[in-house]
Amino acid sequence: MRKDRRKANELREVTIEREFVKYAQGSTLISLGDTEVICAAMVEEGVPGFLRGGGQGWLTAEYTLLPYASPSRLLREREQKRGRSYEIQRLIGRSLRAVVDLSKLGERTIWVDCDVLQADGGTRCASITGAFVALVEVDRRLRAKGMVKDSIIKEFLAAISVGVSKGEKLLDLSFQEDSGASVDMNVVMTEEGDLVEVQVSGEGRSFSRNTFNELLDLAGEGIKKLIQFQKKALED
Repeated sequence: MRKDRRKANELREVTIEREFVKYAQGSTLISLGDTEVICAAMVEEGVPGFLRGGGQGWLTAEYTLLPYASPSRLLREREQKRGRSYEIQRLIGRSLRAVVDLSKLGERTIWVDCDVLQADGGTRCASITGAFVALVEVDRRLRAKGMVKDSIIKEFLAAISVGVSKGEKLLDLSFQEDSGASVDMNVVMTEEGDLVEVQVSGEGRSFSRNTFNELLDLAGEGIKKLIQFQKKALED
């Protein structure tokens, strides 16, 4: 039993609130335990220069931790992103582009903003999972307005953290569990079980291929549950 009384294979409490931001075409407030992230998606006419004239759209993401997201106040990222934030926002963009048919979008750009209100581990995974729901809302609005003919969404997508802490394989790590983990892994996966990205490291030690596979299976089970939460939120 973990500190929050969860089983090893149990997610933290998950809530996904849609239409959280008035002016974004798609938005959610996603909570995994004490981690809370606002994900908002907006559509802009035009694409980056390298895509102009090709009839294809683009999707990009921005990620930031708000100053009050952690116990010690964080400095605002005004002109240049910190290395960690830049790496995470690139991960979010890559993950979402993997399940979007940009050829159906036309020469438009979808901007996805993920702002962490409260951080207790797993913020990048929560951002991807919440941003996907916001993206489905954008897709619905584009079709309702006749801006695209067919859905741009290819399949559902979610992300979760797993790791090994005190010799036990755990799903959905809190900050305390993550900071003490001997193996730390973030997994982005589609509903069909295809991998989009796996980020994994051993903290001061190596780990076996069997451990990797077992953690991957554990993440897959967690992602199935998250996708059910996504679908329920989109039905409500």
